[in-house]
Amino acid sequence: MSDSKTVLILCTGNSCRSQMAEALVNHDLGPAVRAISAGTRPQPKVAEGAIEALRLAGIPTDGLHPKDVDAVINEPIDLVITVCDNAKESCPVFPRPIPSVHLPFHDPHGEPLESFLKVRDEIRAKLVPEVKRRLLGA
Repeated sequence: MSDSKTVLILCTGNSCRSQMAEALVNHDLGPAVRAISAGTRPQPKVAEGAIEALRLAGIPTDGLHPKDVDAVINEPIDLVITVCDNAKESCPVFPRPIPSVHLPFHDPHGEPLESFLKVRDEIRAKLVPEVKRRLLGA
């Protein structure tokens, strides 16, 4: 087993922001940090805009799919980040205390690609460095 840390990125639908954050953290901080994402009410699929925004940045999107938070509740999680206010309110109680951070981002769902690109860049500018600081001490 490696010494990598795991961050869970949580939102409501797990179709836009948390998926982009999962892919960005895994790309920028892997393998030292493993990101997983989940939703309190997951959507049937990842938003096309999120996939396209990641693809345009050269970020792999293989394997991205919405997951219910119950599917990851027993993972060895070192940090939880909520990216929408709704998920913060309904954040599940984990079997053990886990540090959590609330970093809200605009929900681009149903908006033009430009909105997804803006949110992708904000996640990369704010969330990725926060994960790095908290889990890698960098």
